[in-house]
Formats: sequence, structure tokens, C-alpha cells
Amino acid sequence: MIERADGMASNANAPAELAVPAVIQQAPGIMLQGRLVKSLVFSTDLAIICHCDADAVLAVYPFMCQPAITQALVVASQRPVINGVGGSITQGERCVTLALHSEMQGVAGVVVNAGIPVETVHDLAAHVNVPVIVTVYRDDAQARAQIEAGVDMVNVAAGRATAAVVAQLRARYPQLPIIATGGATEASIRETLQAGANAISWTPPTAQQLERAVMERVRNAAEGAV
Repeated sequence: MIERADGMASNANAPAELAVPAVIQQAPGIMLQGRLVKSLVFSTDLAIICHCDADAVLAVYPFMCQPAITQALVVASQRPVINGVGGSITQGERCVTLALHSEMQGVAGVVVNAGIPVETVHDLAAHVNVPVIVTVYRDDAQARAQIEAGVDMVNVAAGRATAAVVAQLRARYPQLPIIATGGATEASIRETLQAGANAISWTPPTAQQLERAVMERVRNAAEGAV
């Protein structure tokens, strides 16, 4: 085991420069494009994606889905990509069209956020062949209606309540594949897995944070050599 810049343990044998927390290997995993996926890096930064060892990519950003960005992510990632296609901003026919376009570009799944109307979820499930995933923040009537409209998986992003929401959904839907945010520590990731998550989405340090750490080491080394 080695210590990452953010203080969490990681796999010393990882071939990548940026390793996901080793505890994620305890996840049962989900199947995407014929691969068992336990970890997903939550990023659209290609530099981060190409230098980390996550099994897949969860690419969501607060703008309308752009096919050029989707294509770049699929080509550069060299692993399954789950692509955000709608929710609060993009709904209805446009959301379905973007999902179909993303599918043709080679994504492993499409994800929508909690603001998506149930009708759009139903249309996605009826027209898209890759897994349809909805992000949920709580186990409530809206989330249940979205899930029961035909999604293939859920992505739980409930902050500190994530493990509790995962446990509630697991009790309600024993066979439903669940991706969930793991939090900032190995203990919180382990708690989320014990609650019933199948895979963990991990938010990496930013490129700016990593570059700052590199420059600090360079400066410290230079000062020590004086």
C-alpha cells in the first residue's frame, strides 16, 4: 500500500499514476461492455482519466451533452464510458436523441440526473439498447417512479446520506445494480459497499491540485539542495 496525496491508501502495484482507493476492490462490480466494473472515475478531464486505473468512466457535466466531447471521451478512455445525456437541462425527445447518438459513439451506458421526468426515462428505456441509469438523491416516490419506468441501474449521489439511501434501495430492489459515490475516506467507501452498492464512483483530485503538489515537491527539493 502507498499513501496518495489526499491521504487515502491505494494499490502500490497499480500501473497508473493515479490509483483509486484499494478498498473499492471489495465491490462485487457491475457488467459493462463485457467487463466487470468496480470503480468509476467521476471526471471529464482526459488527463486524469488517462492516468488513473479506474475500471470505467462516469462522465457528467453541467451542460447539454456534446457529441464531440462524448467521442473524445470514448476514444481516449480505452475503457467503458457512462455518459450524461440529460436531466434538469435536457429532457424529452432531445434527451433520447442524444442518448441514441451516444450509443452509436460507443458509450457503455447513459445516465440522467434526478430532475428527469418519468416519461423521458420510459422513452429512454424503450429506445436505447445500452444501460439506462438514473442518479437519485433519496429513496422517495420520485426515485421509485423513475426506477420502475425501466432503468437498468441507479447511481446514488446523496452526500453523507449515500450509504443510508443505498441500504434503502437495496432492501426495496434486491437485484438492482447500484453505483454510488464513496465519499472521501476508505471507511465511507466500505460503509457504502456494506450497504449494498455494486460499484463505486470516485472523484479524483483535480489536475490543478496534482500539479500544485508536484511543484511543491520540486520547490522543497530545490530549497533542500541549496
